[in-house]
Amino acid sequence: MSADGQGRSHWFDDEAGPVVRPYAMTRGRTSSQGQHRLDLIAVVVTEPHADDPEADHMLSPEHVDIVELCRDLPQSVAELAAELDLPIGVVRVLVGDLVDAEFVHVNRPVPPAELPDESILRDVINGLRAL
Repeated sequence: MSADGQGRSHWFDDEAGPVVRPYAMTRGRTSSQGQHRLDLIAVVVTEPHADDPEADHMLSPEHVDIVELCRDLPQSVAELAAELDLPIGVVRVLVGDLVDAEFVHVNRPVPPAELPDESILRDVINGLRAL
């Protein structure tokens, strides 16, 4: 019998049901083998050929949820974590798995250092106006 006197395991929450530890979802991993750097604003897009992720028995229910959530509307890593109510680290591992399995791809934001300088853009605009 547990400390609550009701014979329930301490891994059970009356409101939430059984508690699944995040490391169980990732099989104890903190990163996936081919995990790319996944910023919070990196956008996850389902691949067109990923018709039925549920048919792949290697995918967890959380993997399938990510594929389905990104099918109609690409979502950022942060949005996925919020929608699935999972820690960011877990979502990064799961998305990395899906990238490796070619169910999704990730569009990363352009780093600020690679953006063109504002003065160059102004020169281009002024040049086009001069035409």
